[in-house]
Amino acid sequence: MTPDITPLAERFRAVRARTERAASALGEADQTIQSMPDASPTKWHRAHTTWFFDTFVVGGGKRRVGDEFAGYDVLFNSYYESVGAMHPRSHRGLITRPDAAAITRYREVIDAKVLELITAEPDAPHELVEIGLEHEQQHLELLLMDIKHALSLNPLNPSIYPEPPAEKTPPRSLGSWVPVSGGVVKIGQDPHREEFGFDNEKPSHQVFLNDFEIASHLVTNGDWLEFMNDGGYDRHELWLSAGWKAVNDQQWRAPLYWTHHEGGWHHYTHHGNLSVDPGNPVSHVSYFEADAFARWKGARLPTEAEWEHAVATHTPPPEGLPSEHPFGITGLTPKASRKTGALVQTFDTLWQWTQSAYLPYPGFIPADGSLGEYNGKFMSGQMVLRGGSCITPVGHTRLTYRNFFSPESRWLYSGIRLAR
Repeated sequence: MTPDITPLAERFRAVRARTERAASALGEADQTIQSMPDASPTKWHRAHTTWFFDTFVVGGGKRRVGDEFAGYDVLFNSYYESVGAMHPRSHRGLITRPDAAAITRYREVIDAKVLELITAEPDAPHELVEIGLEHEQQHLELLLMDIKHALSLNPLNPSIYPEPPAEKTPPRSLGSWVPVSGGVVKIGQDPHREEFGFDNEKPSHQVFLNDFEIASHLVTNGDWLEFMNDGGYDRHELWLSAGWKAVNDQQWRAPLYWTHHEGGWHHYTHHGNLSVDPGNPVSHVSYFEADAFARWKGARLPTEAEWEHAVATHTPPPEGLPSEHPFGITGLTPKASRKTGALVQTFDTLWQWTQSAYLPYPGFIPADGSLGEYNGKFMSGQMVLRGGSCITPVGHTRLTYRNFFSPESRWLYSGIRLAR
């Protein structure tokens, strides 16, 4: 049979291969470990993304019975109540079997079935395959976040993915304040656009914005050191009540992964422990920390509508294609931007906290069927982040993308862009 070379098939192969490349540097124990309930083992991410294609594309929502993968529908279901039972999230690290090799076989078998379906025009479930690929790209980012958190707890500070340390960058503060005209603006994605978008990005709608200013660059490590040196983690007046409780309960004294030794600050990265570069953007800070820093600076966080409008109207066009890492990401460590222009570091550096709660847009309609559980049921107790990060797969970001996490979360690749 002639190999299929359709764009969707090639994209499917490429996205699935990126996940496997990221996992290939990890041993069996690395792939099984779960460092906290919010994180998942690498092996689980590999299996869950395959379960998604198995369940929604190959199986049409039916449960597996009596074959070599029987029971995977329970082990690797994440939160789809309409599909069936699921293994407790906090116990994913206890799944020693199936082992990593068995998950590799599961991926190979399901990949072959999906590729066969893609060629079965005109009835192939292409739209479901597209959703599955977007879902897999989300999990590649989660995989990299989660293994970093797990191995950060190892006192040997292991290097997961060797890479030469970046050159030191000159300290850069907030850059400049960019004025943005307000008025009635449209945000969100038109449901009739051909570009992919999750249901939570729709429908497009009008909002009114006052004129405002937004920072051209992200807050840096140097800025954060000033905040720390001015007693930022000791001044209750800077913090929301829940944030102050988190500071004290969890003993926050610096961003996640920062440690002070040998006379200076260091932070754990995918490349091991490195000294903190004052010129690079500060990362792994919670919404509570971002909000406190903004208050300390006499500024605030932008709303998601302000962020989207500002980026749409004040971001210079990209200079060619991004430099792509083997995993299909731009890198593993956030770096300072040498670009000039109105707004930079928008999609390829760090996700940026907004002051907007994660809520449905006016007229929001969840996706049909089980996929309606994908986004809508999490619209409570979460805050919106916009943009993208250095570990977000290239091509996965877009202007209307709404990422969301709980306000105390720190292990994601989160940063800060101020507004006023």
